[in-house]
Amino acid sequence: MNERLRKITAAAVLAALICVLTMFPQIYMPVTRGYVNLGDCLVLAAAWLLGANYGSIAAALGSALADIITGYVHYAPATFIIKGAMAVAAALIAKALAKHETVGRLVGAVAAELIMVTGYFLYSWFFITGSAITAAPSIIGNLVQGVVGIAVGMALIFALDKTKIRQLISTK
Repeated sequence: MNERLRKITAAAVLAALICVLTMFPQIYMPVTRGYVNLGDCLVLAAAWLLGANYGSIAAALGSALADIITGYVHYAPATFIIKGAMAVAAALIAKALAKHETVGRLVGAVAAELIMVTGYFLYSWFFITGSAITAAPSIIGNLVQGVVGIAVGMALIFALDKTKIRQLISTK
């Protein structure tokens, strides 16, 4: 199969999976009129499997599409930018620390999740609540989402490392 077509196909499949995992389950956060979810584990995995370019496309599209489908359209623009930036950070840091693959992934995941927490806090502050104090509770929910995303994402990529599935998906 043509390498470009393989990358596009893998990104499309991962975007669909990210969308589904972002939609189910969702835990509503009334303060920010948003939600926490499990999609970050696949945002990270997409970054590590597809690299910064295609991983960020899968992360941005899949996550923003979930916002649109589930009625959180007001978050879709932020989600598109934040999730894309998360994937870029996770992929580039893991690549830069490739000699120490697990450490590189972990550092990249932490950086990505900090982008998420900061990004949604700022978006909530300036575009949703209009107040840093009112937006601050989003930090706790997003930190929980980030920790779970890192733990599940690391476990998922370790599992994929041990299977032939990763060789089929990975385009690096």
